[in-house]
Amino acid sequence: MEKIALFRYQLIREAADESVTSRQRGPMVKALAAQAHPGPFGGTITVSKDTIDRWIRLWRRGGFDALKPRGRTQGPVTSPQVLSLAATLKRERPARTAAQVRRIMIDALGDAPSESTLLRHFRTLEITTTTREVFGRFEADYPNELWVGDGLHGPRIGGRKTYLFAFLDDHSRLVTAARWAFAEDSVRLSAALRPALESRGIPGIIYVDNGSAFADESLARTCARLGIRLIHSTPYRPQGRGKIERFFNTVTSQFLTEITVADPVGQVDGHGAVGSAVTSLDELNGLFTSWVEMVYHQGVHSSTGQTPIARWNAGLSSRRPDRRDPAVIAEAFRWSAVRTVTKSATVSLQSNTYQVDPTLVGTRVELIYDPFDLTGVITVRTADGAPAGEATLMKVRRHVHKKAERAAADTTDPAAKNASSGIDYLRLVEQRHKDTMPGEAISFARLATTTPARAAVESTSEAI
Repeated sequence: MEKIALFRYQLIREAADESVTSRQRGPMVKALAAQAHPGPFGGTITVSKDTIDRWIRLWRRGGFDALKPRGRTQGPVTSPQVLSLAATLKRERPARTAAQVRRIMIDALGDAPSESTLLRHFRTLEITTTTREVFGRFEADYPNELWVGDGLHGPRIGGRKTYLFAFLDDHSRLVTAARWAFAEDSVRLSAALRPALESRGIPGIIYVDNGSAFADESLARTCARLGIRLIHSTPYRPQGRGKIERFFNTVTSQFLTEITVADPVGQVDGHGAVGSAVTSLDELNGLFTSWVEMVYHQGVHSSTGQTPIARWNAGLSSRRPDRRDPAVIAEAFRWSAVRTVTKSATVSLQSNTYQVDPTLVGTRVELIYDPFDLTGVITVRTADGAPAGEATLMKVRRHVHKKAERAAADTTDPAAKNASSGIDYLRLVEQRHKDTMPGEAISFARLATTTPARAAVESTSEAI
């Protein structure tokens, strides 16, 4: 209920502001109703103008609690007979979409349940549902209209499995974000996405699958904060993901085949192995960044007839990217937690104790914080979303959130030794890249301490 109320508040907060006149509010509400919004539990939803107006009235009368949905006191509104008819219409013609079933029912009965209600009913009955092929052979009209993201399993380094998080611009096929990590979680996903948003701009849509990292609430919060429409693909249906899948095939055939995995002391697996010996995650990311910039981005794509970088630059010549201040982007990647303030005006977060405003005693507050720096600034908001100052650290037991500890250690691997012999293709590519774009690799440990200005410079060489 709190998640739903928070979603509603975030949606109406600008239009419901007392400084907004009724004449100004009308167009704002219409604009909100015309958009698809990241839902409180993933995916996207649309909200009608009347519903938004009703939420504004509720909030003005009763504050945040009034936005919480009321529990049902009776059974489902839709009668079983109507749902049974919908199932019959679907079964007799499986190719019918929920929208088509609804049209037929309106013609026959004069009314019908919503498409979402029909879809939920079909899934409950395990009736196969077909969705409109939104992407398929679709191609975005301009850069940053749509980014497609996915993950790829990679080699083991030092006995640990590696994973690649990557985002591809649908229009140009440019790799906007890519980073290898030791885990397939939301923390590593954020490490790949954040510098990309700073250097490439804010996309209109992000299209991902339903993996745990992509379905995590933190990604939905980031997209909601930056106004990005987040779409999750239908499980077991890869349509619309062909471009990123083809890119991963290229990564496997052109990059990973050139990698020779070595242990931390430089012993290469196998005898007489040829290629680039990699003994650390930093090395893997460095080589990959160089390969993307100097090989993949410079090669003519078979579908577009252009190189990804040329098509990207051509598209941006007539349409400027949506760029945001690094501080705004950093705020979107902060985490939040809801706590009840104790009688001593303190709250607990990751075993740390923080002091808050005494007037908040006994109330529920939201803490907005950086998971990599629990000793840094923690913003406090009341249950209705109003600013309530900052939390002061009283007792510290953790400096980093436990979910971020391993991620913070990803870039602390010992320096690797190049133990390969013969032609080292990827090292040659890396050297060419260093000659043209020198820069340091991103460090998890520096995410919390890097200044916005410096972060913008560093992210340019890291995000690809």
